[in-house]
Amino acid sequence: QVHLVESGGGLVQAGGSLRLSCAASGSIFSIRPMAWYRQAPGKQRELVAVISTTGNTNYADSVKGRFTISRDNAKNTVSLQMNSLKPEDTAVYYCNAGNYRGIYYVPSDYWGQGTQVTVST
Repeated sequence: QVHLVESGGGLVQAGGSLRLSCAASGSIFSIRPMAWYRQAPGKQRELVAVISTTGNTNYADSVKGRFTISRDNAKNTVSLQMNSLKPEDTAVYYCNAGNYRGIYYVPSDYWGQGTQVTVST
């Protein structure tokens, strides 16, 4: 079992920055890839960034160069540094402890409660 708790969301002006954190409990954190997803009102949940157990990262095209995912296996945390935020980044952000099938990240049922990010113009 993995229990995930996100924090760090808030209201920020366009061009600003936020840092999201996800604290995980459970002994399997260090052996699972981790991901951040987001869901805007009326839209499907989308994958934002993935980090493997060894630190390899992948990003959605829409956030490349602006967002950075990182993890601290000793502290069981995964973070998302978000810079140059845009109004279209407004969403509820969720972390997930998933798996790989081949080269693809597959989310598990381990989700946090989400944290709201709102970017104003």
